[in-house]
Amino acid sequence: MYFPNSLQRKYLTTFVKIINTKIMTEIRRTFDVLSNMEENYPGKDALSVKRNGKWEHFSTAEYREFVDNFSLGLIAKGFKKGDKIATVTNNRPEWNFIDFGMSQIGCVHVGIYPTISEEEYKHILSHSESRILIVSDLGLYNKLRPVFDSIGTLEEIYTIDEVKGAASWMEICRLGASRKKGLGAELIKMRDDVDPHDLLTLIYTSGTTGLSKGVMLTHNNVVSNFKLAHKVVTYLKAGDRALSFLPLSHVLERVGNYLWQSLGLKVYYAESIDTIGDDMREIKVNVFITVPRVFEKVYDKIINKGRELGTVKKALFFWAVRVGDKYDPDPSKRSAMYNLKLKIANKLIFSKWREALGGKLKGVISGGAALQARLARIFWAAGIIVQEGYGLTETSPLISANMPSFPGVKFGSVGLVPDELEVKIAEDGEILEKGENLMIGYYKDPEKTAEAIDKDGWFHTGDIGTLDENRMLTITDRKKEIFKLSGGKYVAPQLIENKFKESQFIEQIMIVGENEKFTAALIVPDFEFLHKWCALHNVAFRENNDLILKARIIERYQKELDKYNEELGHVEKIKVFRLVADVWGPENGLLSPTQKLKRKKVKALYTSLLDDIYQKN
Repeated sequence: MYFPNSLQRKYLTTFVKIINTKIMTEIRRTFDVLSNMEENYPGKDALSVKRNGKWEHFSTAEYREFVDNFSLGLIAKGFKKGDKIATVTNNRPEWNFIDFGMSQIGCVHVGIYPTISEEEYKHILSHSESRILIVSDLGLYNKLRPVFDSIGTLEEIYTIDEVKGAASWMEICRLGASRKKGLGAELIKMRDDVDPHDLLTLIYTSGTTGLSKGVMLTHNNVVSNFKLAHKVVTYLKAGDRALSFLPLSHVLERVGNYLWQSLGLKVYYAESIDTIGDDMREIKVNVFITVPRVFEKVYDKIINKGRELGTVKKALFFWAVRVGDKYDPDPSKRSAMYNLKLKIANKLIFSKWREALGGKLKGVISGGAALQARLARIFWAAGIIVQEGYGLTETSPLISANMPSFPGVKFGSVGLVPDELEVKIAEDGEILEKGENLMIGYYKDPEKTAEAIDKDGWFHTGDIGTLDENRMLTITDRKKEIFKLSGGKYVAPQLIENKFKESQFIEQIMIVGENEKFTAALIVPDFEFLHKWCALHNVAFRENNDLILKARIIERYQKELDKYNEELGHVEKIKVFRLVADVWGPENGLLSPTQKLKRKKVKALYTSLLDDIYQKN
């Protein structure tokens, strides 16, 4: 399979240059990234983290010392190749020390989300056969200690922060430092014995139904994938600053973490999700990875600021937004008059957007869910490259990505499929993939592995999509989520949900109607925005449960739905809706850790509401 000539000239040539460099030939296993950093990008602030309002920095030399001491400590405690070690932690430099420390002696990292249920923790920790568990802080220690006590195969639980009465991960490091002379040769031998095709990690996919499956990824799966990603971020250079805040248990953030380091970027870990904006401005961030919901919040905050401006400035602000909404990545489709307007909008308005994000932001990688095309369009107009990509945990994760410039960018698509990967569309529209990035299977589950990877080696993604003549991939929906109305017409809920989430009034929405006579919706309002609207329109209320029942609020939401319904086909239009005041999140099991709807659980929670919708209409 080949790129079309127009794309081949621009991107394949770039990639050939990259692949011939020293960095690409040396990194074969994930921990080789550190050796590459030592040789090519040594520095005093390779990794940084903000704690208690202050940045702490770790040099490349300190990085190596922690990694090797942790490895030596594990060897002293009898760990061997193939042993599993589980972590539940926020993003911090210690994650890297522990990750490379175990992987360079062949141990397998089982990274677990900090926000899943007790049932999931028990399943993952027992199913993975993890020997020890490392958690980051007191809160997680208290949360996980009862789980640890209930699993006989777990030997010890450690914390990264000092927690009274708990063993510290530094005990392993200190043990290793004390045995350096005696075990140094053994460490070198074990490091050399790690093959690129050895198992690197088990990542348990959250799924939207049932207990999670353990995806088995090798060093080669992951390394080959972030090498591919080098050509996606050609605007970055050594010394640039990346901010990390998505959980490192998520394959996208984890592989991005390796990617940044392999390119010599300085990685900063945000203090918390609430400090991201301040942290961006403080470090003058150049790149970060996010999910669409975070980006939607950033955009909404900017727009709300615009609404608060005085008459003249407000008019100018929204004039610039309208200019941005018409941006086309193809320079030949932008007239001289449009370019003049864009230049003015950038100087007067969009420059302020860039300053709000630190003033030095070059690009943003978006994944995990569908990004609204209008968001990509307006931020590109504002001089910020927003690159939507696509992939799954099973594919390490990158399958496609929008490139930094035309013709490799197409708003509404998930980007270009590189020549190194094979993608085809099955007869039923499902996206199938092959490549070095593809997992070796689900841990201890050959039946589910055989269901996912057919006899010809094609991985069935479960996503429906199209691939155009330029190998640009577009996702239309999840195969299992498309449903049929009682009249026989099919409805793709994700497309509709993504359209309605453009509204600032809507935080979450779930489209329903399987085997029913019309399409309906459950809607969680964006209460922060709604409360401001109520204040402006003199709507009094006591609490959210009271607010969603008010006739004036329901009328306003109907008006909002009428606006977006105009853009949809007849069977897709939402005929009836109900507002709900509950929060949908990973903590209550209504969203996966990657913010995907767990539709069956949401439906089960609102059975009576759904009955009311369809029995009364």
